[in-house]
Amino acid sequence: MRTNGAVRTGLAAMVCGTVAVMLAACGGGEGGGGGGGKGHPGARGGVARTSAPPADPTRIPDVGDRLQGRIPSDSRQVLAVYGQGKDSAESTAVLYTKSGKVWEKTRSWAAHNGKKGWTADHHEGDKRSPVGVFTLSDAGGVLDDPGARLPYTQSETFQAPHEWAKSYWHDFDYVIAIDYNRLKGNPPDDGTRPWGDDKGGGIWLHMDHGSGTSACVSLSKPAMEYLLRTLDPERHPVVVMGDKADLKA
Repeated sequence: MRTNGAVRTGLAAMVCGTVAVMLAACGGGEGGGGGGGKGHPGARGGVARTSAPPADPTRIPDVGDRLQGRIPSDSRQVLAVYGQGKDSAESTAVLYTKSGKVWEKTRSWAAHNGKKGWTADHHEGDKRSPVGVFTLSDAGGVLDDPGARLPYTQSETFQAPHEWAKSYWHDFDYVIAIDYNRLKGNPPDDGTRPWGDDKGGGIWLHMDHGSGTSACVSLSKPAMEYLLRTLDPERHPVVVMGDKADLKA
């Protein structure tokens, strides 16, 4: 932002206070000056800038103590699913990998969650994804194993019913079971629900059809292929999932 002619010092200071991030406006246009000449806005008459404290690299970003403490100490892979809102089906999935004590962002993707959003008390048919930390132990799908590190079960039984809309037919070409109300070590489509049917089950990472799910988290085919080839049982992968507010709580 450059001025034409002389600009009163008070006006320049006001501009610096209003748009502190525009350093050029504070640095001294023709005849103007924020009191600091070429200095930054914290110089005479300006407004000192403040910055947020740096993120702690030993923690998963934007996850509060409640859920952070549920991440197993031996886990070195975390897929964080950040829901846009309590009642939103839109989310972002970010894979973090631990190196030493530091979590590093590996990849991120657009994703969908339950049609009606999120809940800390999931029940069958509520169309909301459960908030929490869950292990990732088993995978499978209609398609052949793409090189998964997790145990992979290929079977036509994963095929989505063809009475569903055609856009859903490929949802289960690739799936990774989220260990919510299921027996780890079994194929994802095993129907055993240790907490009872009312608490729901069959909650997976699976292929995206462009909108919300019944309770699962859905991602693009390239994202699913990458996760299948990357999530390693020796690194004890988990998913940390929920709307942003619940994750931070």
